[in-house]
Amino acid sequence: MSHQTMMGRSLQAAWRCLLLFLFGLGGSLAHAQAPAQEQALTRTARDAQLKWGPCPPFLPKGCGIAVLHGDPAKDNVDVFLKVPGKSTLPLHWHSSAERMVLVAGELHVTYDSQKTAVLKPGTYAYGPAKRPHKGFCASAVPCVLFIAFESPLDAVPIEGTEK
Repeated sequence: MSHQTMMGRSLQAAWRCLLLFLFGLGGSLAHAQAPAQEQALTRTARDAQLKWGPCPPFLPKGCGIAVLHGDPAKDNVDVFLKVPGKSTLPLHWHSSAERMVLVAGELHVTYDSQKTAVLKPGTYAYGPAKRPHKGFCASAVPCVLFIAFESPLDAVPIEGTEK
């Protein structure tokens, strides 16, 4: 075997070793930098593990909020909002945009200067930050709304509105 052939094979072997080392190092660094493993979860609106807390006082009696993920005092929190059937959500706004999906009931939502939207189970809705809006749970059963807030959870009533 010629000296050039042996040198070519040695060079190829060296390249393979270097590539394997670099791929291994890259994988190790990626694994070392990965955040702590967060647990996946699923919830339904009827989940017995949900902890329903009170709504702000301006919202209808019997209203409840269950935190699904995150901290209401921090960015990126997901909640279920439950309001009794045939109840009104007075005019209010949020500091955050809200992304919503109606889970149960029929909810009529009206944003300032827009037509009323009728949400039925499975309907997605987006509400811009600080845009005043009101709602009415038109169904006899409670309306349950999944809401994802980008900023900490708040609801600011507009003066002169009633429950």
